[in-house]
Amino acid sequence: MSRIPISEEELISRYGPHLNEEPPGGWDGGIVPDRVVQTHCCFCGQQCGIKLKVKDNEVIGFEPWYEFPFNEGKLCPKGVKRYLQGSHPDRLMHPLERDSTSPSGFRQISWDDALNRVASEVRRIQEEHGPDAFAMLSGVSLTNEKSYLVGKFARLALGTANLDYNGRFCMVSAGAGNKKALGVDRAPNPWSDIPLADVVWVAGSNIAETFPITTSYIWKARDRGARLIVQDPRVVPLARTADLFLPVRPGSDSALFGAVLHQLIRNDWLDHEFIDNHTVDFDQAAAAVADMTPAWAASITGVAAARIEEAAELWGTSATGMLLHARGIEQQSKGVDNVLAAINLGLATGKFGKPGCGVSTITGQGNGQGGREQGHKCDQLPGNRDISNPEHREHVAGVWGCDESEIPGKGLSAEEIIEAIHEGSIKGLLSICFNPLVSAPDSNFTKEALDKLEFYSVIDFFLSESAQHADMVLPGSLHEEDEGTATSGEGRIIKINAATEPPGEARLDWEILVDLAERLDRGQYFPFQSSKEIFEELRLASAGGTADYRGVTWERVEAEMGLFWPVPEEGHPGTPRLFEGGKFYHPDGKARFHPIPFRESAEVVDDEYPIWLTTGRVVSQYLSGTQTRRIGALVRQYPEPLCEMHPQLAAQLGVSDGDLITVTSRRGDMVLPAQVVATIRPDTVFIPFHWPGRKAVNQLTNRALDPISRMPEFKVSAVRIDRVDDSQRAGESSEPRPA
Repeated sequence: MSRIPISEEELISRYGPHLNEEPPGGWDGGIVPDRVVQTHCCFCGQQCGIKLKVKDNEVIGFEPWYEFPFNEGKLCPKGVKRYLQGSHPDRLMHPLERDSTSPSGFRQISWDDALNRVASEVRRIQEEHGPDAFAMLSGVSLTNEKSYLVGKFARLALGTANLDYNGRFCMVSAGAGNKKALGVDRAPNPWSDIPLADVVWVAGSNIAETFPITTSYIWKARDRGARLIVQDPRVVPLARTADLFLPVRPGSDSALFGAVLHQLIRNDWLDHEFIDNHTVDFDQAAAAVADMTPAWAASITGVAAARIEEAAELWGTSATGMLLHARGIEQQSKGVDNVLAAINLGLATGKFGKPGCGVSTITGQGNGQGGREQGHKCDQLPGNRDISNPEHREHVAGVWGCDESEIPGKGLSAEEIIEAIHEGSIKGLLSICFNPLVSAPDSNFTKEALDKLEFYSVIDFFLSESAQHADMVLPGSLHEEDEGTATSGEGRIIKINAATEPPGEARLDWEILVDLAERLDRGQYFPFQSSKEIFEELRLASAGGTADYRGVTWERVEAEMGLFWPVPEEGHPGTPRLFEGGKFYHPDGKARFHPIPFRESAEVVDDEYPIWLTTGRVVSQYLSGTQTRRIGALVRQYPEPLCEMHPQLAAQLGVSDGDLITVTSRRGDMVLPAQVVATIRPDTVFIPFHWPGRKAVNQLTNRALDPISRMPEFKVSAVRIDRVDDSQRAGESSEPRPA
């Protein structure tokens, strides 16, 4: 793909001088470190092992950690540069209070004044409007201990039901589908199973750019003869070497999966013994696809019927196979349907519980797996327990030392919290490591909501775009400044080790929450003096849940380079592969088929908005870009969003590569350069989502939610595109440096 050239002068004018660069001389500038710390990358759910080099309380470089089994020293561009964020001049080092008279909009205050005001505003709002009028939003780049603490803090210190997390924009459709079908929310296989598969099917994931180390596992499978199927609206890098590419129209994945199941049944490519002994409701799923022929699916998906038939044959006739899916099929208003339809294909062919067999979600965020197990979701308690289940509530209340009635019930999901703020029923908000102004759909609506809050406080380490709307900003800690555990996309619990201490007056996140709980007169529930003490309570709270950490110790996690949950007792070896022996996590031990009739997305193209828009990541940026947009080499690799479009579409619009275009949806518009490529469907455009303000593609995306997971429909929107006239070009693509 071509890249729009941007001069050094223009780069500096847009992003300012605050782009951290490698020192002269390479990774560490030739400086001898004081120590080298084994830990993990702060970015995606792969959680690659890395060694950080530390000098005078500053991370100065890294070394590959060859012994860690997942990545064996390999790192992606973000992992290689991640150490540069710690010394960035934008780092928050003092509490800040909004001050309209200050040029920056904030003034520095003391920790005592900051925390006292937060506690005072919580009390005021809840006394005037009720406990649920104050909400909390959390991030899943936090450790397991912090995620657990946030869940407990929101329920017992704030006393609110309205707590949710940014995994609501990432993993929840997969989690809901996994629990409905399999009884548990975790990837069923370690990644070491991928090379054992005879066919690897990747659906809705640009693995080479967003999970690069996972690519090496797929190459190992290819080396032993595995066939590769890739399903995506774009010919993503992995698809360029695929045996079979399925260029599916955005929003039509369940139709394709349904037609494949139809073909499996028609040709009797089924594992009848597995279906009879280990599943229920196959007949219902079969009835739902009775009329979903490949020809019918071709008319919906745009994928030729012959390719659908070939996909069914490859999957149905292979002895082993793994289907890996990610946000492409999940970030839709029918994301759970898509996940269940994919799982149906695995169940129908008996591809669960055996080496090289499984249908797995690829976890997106850093601790996206562990974070969705520890209780900071609106419907969840620790151990992946259900907050509405009386037995689950009693267990957690016993660990917390409170009465079960003190634990609030199910609250609103993340997007519903934003909508409740907008309409006025939620008046106050505390967020930690969550940047909804960039990551939530319909960002103009989100901005309006944040500005309607009576009080908004943020815990973070940079002044994110959302934090710029806060009344109080509390400087928290970077990944490398605290210790704890995280859980990778495989389900492997790993150890995060502190390399440095927070600079200036910045504090560890968990210390801030414990201090706030004390000021809210709930300190008796938060006696913690270390992350390890939080972890010890987490073990007890998770015991007996599906995500059971009871037998995990910090010492074992380090010594064994990770443990796969469930680990129900000390000495238990862990569970790398789920469902062995065909035993699933429902009470009867059987998996559930689900009938999935096709339904359209919440929004479809029409004469006014005739083009499909889908969104995603690029290799050098991460999530809302709060961290990666501050690292010079990553910014240079992809400095601004581009709109990928096919040459046929470009010709229809009179657009050439590099031209500025306006992309408009029913919710907003944005101006950006066109990138004309042959690697996308002619009826679809793609824009990455890592930028704020007028560069935010989430100005365009739809707030429509999946009815089960409450996932917004990021991946399917209808837009129109207009070429910007030469007279309009000046200044359209330039912006001040994002904070």
